[in-house]
Amino acid sequence: MSTASATARRGTTAAPGYRVYPVEVAARKRLGPNFVRITFGGDCLREFGFGGDDQRIKLMLPQPGRTVADVPAGDGWYAAWQAMPDETRPVMRTYTVRAYRPEAGELDVDFVLHGLDEGHGGPAARWASTVGRGRQVALLGPDRPGTGRMWGVEWAPPATARRLLLAGDETAVPAMAAIVESLPPYARGIVCVEVPTHGDRQSWRVPDGVEVRWSVRGDAEVPHGELLESAVRGALTELCGPGERAGTEPVDDVDIDGEGALLWEVPDAHAEQVDAAAGELYGWLAGEAGVIKRLRRLMVNDHGVPRHAVAFMGYWRNGRSQL
Repeated sequence: MSTASATARRGTTAAPGYRVYPVEVAARKRLGPNFVRITFGGDCLREFGFGGDDQRIKLMLPQPGRTVADVPAGDGWYAAWQAMPDETRPVMRTYTVRAYRPEAGELDVDFVLHGLDEGHGGPAARWASTVGRGRQVALLGPDRPGTGRMWGVEWAPPATARRLLLAGDETAVPAMAAIVESLPPYARGIVCVEVPTHGDRQSWRVPDGVEVRWSVRGDAEVPHGELLESAVRGALTELCGPGERAGTEPVDDVDIDGEGALLWEVPDAHAEQVDAAAGELYGWLAGEAGVIKRLRRLMVNDHGVPRHAVAFMGYWRNGRSQL
């Protein structure tokens, strides 16, 4: 069990507050053509309220010429942030904690850089591609350890889960890596990952019963998600048998293009109806919203996986800077 997981287990059951952690860049490491790891450091991180394996945080980047003093703090931080003028409002983006070392006051975040050479990519990716040590930024996260969704943690398989299926594109790689490296030795399942290049494949510590399958788009201009969908279809056939299973509750079609639309649904692992309805297979899907929508339909409608046993998260939407 990792130090961070142990910290979470010892945590209080009281709901967390969210606080600003002023930090600085302690290290920067290139992981592949399209990934870079930034290590953030600060004594304040010793008190970070780590909640689980796919822990989400907010990264707050000061505008050029500004400092972390511009980042609003306290209970009303979000309203204060919204009210700030564009020229001073810090850039805010959501990321997953790849690793947390409380004893060192350090936290790793892996950034996806794909598309920067073509003029794409958001401000946080551009920042991560060139930032040097000592640069000060702010992280927003829970103020006490614990577990569950109040901590920004979605990985919570029900007690009935005996087999796992994780699937995602490059934006989900940090979360999937943290999850699979925390799995118990007896875990069984398949992890399907789609990345831009062969150099973006990573080596993770996984249990013997878990297989990681990498799909690479490469230079063939394969549509985003096409290889992932094929890999998931094959994995489901192995785990569930052929598709088109009858007798299951179909999922509703989700509007992912409307104003304020968000593709995000995670069953509550502690709810009685979840354990009653969920089967032995648990699915965790994250990445581009259009792709994840199709994968969810494939699992529930075509292969009969109970909808209460599928967590799905649209991290981003093709054609939009952020969801």
